[in-house]
Amino acid sequence: MIKHLPANHSNNFIKLRNSLISATGKAIGDYNMIEEGDTVLVCMSGGKDSHAMLMILLALQARAPINFKLIAMNLDQKQPGFPADILPAYFEKLGIDYRIVEADTYSIVKGKISEGKTTCSLCSRLRRGVIYTTAKELGANKIALGHHRDDIVETLFLNMFFGAKMKAMPPKLSTNDKQNIVIRPLAYCSEKDIASYARQMEFPIIPCDLCGSQENLQRQKIKDMLHAWELEQPGRVNNIFRAIGNVEPSHLADFNLYDFKNLTQAKPGDEDPLFGDIANEGAALSLNSTDGTRIKFIRNTSSS
Repeated sequence: MIKHLPANHSNNFIKLRNSLISATGKAIGDYNMIEEGDTVLVCMSGGKDSHAMLMILLALQARAPINFKLIAMNLDQKQPGFPADILPAYFEKLGIDYRIVEADTYSIVKGKISEGKTTCSLCSRLRRGVIYTTAKELGANKIALGHHRDDIVETLFLNMFFGAKMKAMPPKLSTNDKQNIVIRPLAYCSEKDIASYARQMEFPIIPCDLCGSQENLQRQKIKDMLHAWELEQPGRVNNIFRAIGNVEPSHLADFNLYDFKNLTQAKPGDEDPLFGDIANEGAALSLNSTDGTRIKFIRNTSSS
């Protein structure tokens, strides 16, 4: 069995590990991600996030009050130089059920995407197709992806800036064919904490040579922007993430989510908070002033 703790673990590392386990457990509980009898396909890219996710899910599996099965899966996309022996050996030492799926999506992407263009969109679609097929073949009803809090926030801004949509990565969603539930157990975990955990655990990291080497990705620019914001005001990224789960449709502008057209009578819950504060202050000024101050209403007599 592979160690669950580094050889020279410190108290700080234990706190970090426990914090990640706690945050993951809370996300799973809040969104009911894993239930009794589930078979969870844990998608392993070989990066720090998926390694951390697998180890944390194993820790939760050992202490959870329910029974569920984990199957680690790696998609060998046939990238040149891909070290195909690393993850199978790692899974064997870990003592976990696993599948290595071979599919030459690399050649397809390189053949269809011209040089200099980003490959992520096509690559991710092909990858999802293979993952969904594998989940069905293995009888897995949940698919776990290693996206964390920062990925979710970055996706929000990517969709706003380039897609004109208020849309992010949900912690849990149904696939388009309604055959699987995709879960993101690390939704409450920051990339910084995951990176620190992965370094100290010394996971056998495998970089992505297909997309990881693309320097001009818009996602990287968003990441840099958020990093600068976080340096300026620590906690800002977490506040943005919390806002994703604290939405007030009546204070946005989507008439598909809120019936603005038939809004003919004011409702207390729909009051604009800023206007409400101003109105209340005005009423207090008018009714409770001790210095004779009054609000004056002046008719606009200028020509239109």
